[in-house]
Amino acid sequence: MLGHAVKILENLTPMIVDTACTIECSAMAAVSLGLIFVSSCNDEVAQAMILTLIERQAVEGALDGTWPHFFAVGLGLLYLGQQDAVEPTLAALDAITHPLGKYAKLTVEGMAFANSGDVLHVQKMLHSCTEHLEEGEAFHQAAAVLGIALIACGEEIGSEMSQRSLDHILQYGELTTRRAVPLALALLHISNPKVTVIDTLSKLSHDADQDVALGAIFSMGIIGAGTNNARLAGLLRQLAAYYAKDSSALFMVRVAQGLLYMGKGLMTINPFFSDRFLMDPVALGSLIVVAHSVLHIKNTLLGKSHYLLFHIVPAMRPRWLITVDEDLKELKVPVRVGQAVDVTGLAGRPKQITGFQTRTTPVLLNFSDRAELATEEYLPVATVMEDFVILKKNPNYKAEMSQ
Repeated sequence: MLGHAVKILENLTPMIVDTACTIECSAMAAVSLGLIFVSSCNDEVAQAMILTLIERQAVEGALDGTWPHFFAVGLGLLYLGQQDAVEPTLAALDAITHPLGKYAKLTVEGMAFANSGDVLHVQKMLHSCTEHLEEGEAFHQAAAVLGIALIACGEEIGSEMSQRSLDHILQYGELTTRRAVPLALALLHISNPKVTVIDTLSKLSHDADQDVALGAIFSMGIIGAGTNNARLAGLLRQLAAYYAKDSSALFMVRVAQGLLYMGKGLMTINPFFSDRFLMDPVALGSLIVVAHSVLHIKNTLLGKSHYLLFHIVPAMRPRWLITVDEDLKELKVPVRVGQAVDVTGLAGRPKQITGFQTRTTPVLLNFSDRAELATEEYLPVATVMEDFVILKKNPNYKAEMSQ
């Protein structure tokens, strides 16, 4: 595997550095290397991207437009969740005087502190959103809004607090920051269609600014991905009728509907696993690439680069729980499935789930569901009941005597 990565590195690095390549080609090479070496802090790739940005800023207009922003995304992917190693890169980005430098800095910083819940960095991102700038110079503020969502995602209380901050940005923020709010809400509630978020996005899907409306429609697909949520399905059908004559908006409605019914309800988008304790950097990185594509939606997904939508695939995963024996043959056992209860810091052995139903595996788990074995006949090898779980026979189990 490492050998393949080195070969790809040798092939793609010249495409990043070579100014004879089209800017789109170079930017996509940067994103590809970012995803291959995600969270690795690879110096060689990082230096290639930073040097390219410094060289290109010397040519007038070379860093204008949509595609240079993806160099920042590729660079950020290298440091996803690696806040301890990002300082030298952030210092190097100070050499870029073009407005893209600010965008790159906030993008890299937001990704480095992803899922950390760092309150000071959330405040720093919010502070970046308070400046009143011309639209051409304010694009870094959209990256700051996404940064807020990335830092707070994966943790319930942080998500709620960030949602309030995003509401303030919606009410008082500039147009550039408002365009990023639907995407930030989507990153905070991936495959978790909360009623309040559905209502907010439904309002934004009729916004006067087309970019805000398109972002909100796409975000409705992300929050409902694989849930078959009836309320979202109804709203998307209404939007399809409302935007029947607008081909761009109708395309986004169809994409959102496809995400909602993903895998006929057997798939989900989830960058966190092991009861949201661990982060999958490839899945989260892929979602970040899609989010930045939607920020530039008219030049990317609605232009000639609709292929960027397929970056969502690495974040997809089945949402079933399947139990197998030690020979990896399927075992059908009764399990209780109910709402997960936060038992952090509670003494004794508190109840892990509430309002449960007893079913036989395999079962489907929603975002807030948790499962536990209904009998003591088997013992799970894993501490968290999700995906595939190996069960061992309990040596101390005695079957109840029939009356």
